[in-house]
Parts: sequence; structure tokens; C-alpha cells
Amino acid sequence: MTNIIKQGFQEKLIELAVEELHPTKSISICTRKCRKYAQVLSSIREVGLIEAPVVAPLKKDNGYLLLDGHLRIMALKELGVERVSCLISTDDETYTYNKYINRLSAIQEHRMIVKAVQSGVSEEKLARVLNLDIGTIRNKKNLLEGICPEAVELLKDKTVPEPVFKVLRKMKAPRQINAAMLMNDQNKFNCNYAKALLDATPVNQLVNKGKPKKETPAILARQARLEEESLALSREIGSLKEQYGTAMIDMTSMQAYLKSLLGNDAVAKYLRELHGPTYDKFKHIAELDFFRLKNME
Repeated sequence: MTNIIKQGFQEKLIELAVEELHPTKSISICTRKCRKYAQVLSSIREVGLIEAPVVAPLKKDNGYLLLDGHLRIMALKELGVERVSCLISTDDETYTYNKYINRLSAIQEHRMIVKAVQSGVSEEKLARVLNLDIGTIRNKKNLLEGICPEAVELLKDKTVPEPVFKVLRKMKAPRQINAAMLMNDQNKFNCNYAKALLDATPVNQLVNKGKPKKETPAILARQARLEEESLALSREIGSLKEQYGTAMIDMTSMQAYLKSLLGNDAVAKYLRELHGPTYDKFKHIAELDFFRLKNME
């Protein structure tokens, strides 16, 4: 039997009066002073509303329940907008929609800004829309200058702070690639770790050697040992990731089998009455949320 997937939203947007929308959470006065709200307000003022608020019809009273878009509605009210096009949800689930989206990485943000500039949008216009100063826009646009394509590819979907790229820029291309690989293996993308990698970089792998370091045989030996240990650790982490992935597949398959067993009333009754502890363990495994456990790592 084919399961019918219920449509979550109506196909067409509906224009509603802003006053008809009833918020599902209270927004403090302090929110008006936060950077996020300032960006939303500036964006709507410059280019209009991009993402429609999500609402659901109230079951008892007239009006609509605002499920997502509280800051957008607050900004529209401040700008004097009285009507807004809304996406109509078929239920009134009030979970946070933003929990299920992927944030832009610094590299993705850079590429969007570059594409916008190439399309004819001025840096000044971008600064107004994003509520950022012109210097910040230029820094984002020039983020990858001096970074080799291979390192960019390794970090393109990672949450890497912008200062990290300034550190990588001081390394030659082969060392940038090596540093990006180490960051991925360790799952560490903070500036302190990048600086530690820079400090461990041999002088001949730096773009600007600056003042020559006093590299005694002991220092060179320590650097070589640290490099070997980092590579060995990276290989070990890679091996553990493979084992973890295989174990997760096995656990998921086993969980599905246990669910089918416990779903059989006769089997469940037999285990519950004659093998209570085993039944409890099986039930615990069947109820585990492996996706949530993975996100808690």
C-alpha cells in the first residue's frame, strides 16, 4: 500500500493584513536593537520582502497564526506596510523553521557577493541591503585572494571564520592544502588552530618568510615529530570515521529488525513475559534516535 504524503503548504501565496497575524512568541523591545533585526529591516527597505512569512488559519477565531517570520513582520510594521503575501501552512506546528536550514559558509557568502557584484550590483547597495559597512563587504568579496583552489574546495561547505583565511594566506599552496585537510580531519576550524598550524609550518612553506627563525636541530626535530604525529592522527581519525559509518549502518539495520520484532504482538508478549530484561533492552534500542545522537557529537 502506497503511503500518501500530505501536502504541508498551500500552492499559492495569500495576501493578508499584517494586523490579522497573531504571533506565536513574544518579541522583546531589545530585539529591535539587535544586528539581525537591523539586517532584516535594511533588506526589506532596500529590496522588499524576499521570504514570505508562514501562517496557519486559526481554528476558532478569525485571523492567522504566525508560525515563522516574526522579525519580518515587525520590520514591515515599522516600515508602515499594511499587507503582506504569506505562505499558508496546512497545520499549526510551531517548531522553529530555521532549525532545519543550513547556514551559509564564509566561502558561499563570498561567492554570492562576487556574483552579485558581477551582475552589476554595487558594493554600496550590498552594504545597505545587508546592513554592513562597505569595508566588510569588500573583505568578504576578497576573502579568497591568495587561497589556492584545492584548499577552497576542502573548506567550501565548512563553517570557517574569516580570520582563518588571513592565516592561510601566509602559507604557500601545498601547506594551505595540508592545513585544510588537518582542519577537516580534526573538525577544528577556529583561528587558534589555524595559528597553531602556521606556527608549525616550516619557513620554506611560508609566503613571506620575514625574519629568519632560529631553527636549531632540536626545534627542527620537534617540528618534524609534530608533523608526523598530526598526519598519523589524521589517518587514525579517518579510519575511525569509516568504522563509525559502518557501525551506524549496522545499528540502523538492527534497529529496524528489532522494531519489526517488537511490532509482532506474539513475539513482544513472549519476550516481555519470559525474557523481561532482554525485552527492555530491545525496546530501548528500538526507541533510540540515531540522528539526534549523531548531532549531539
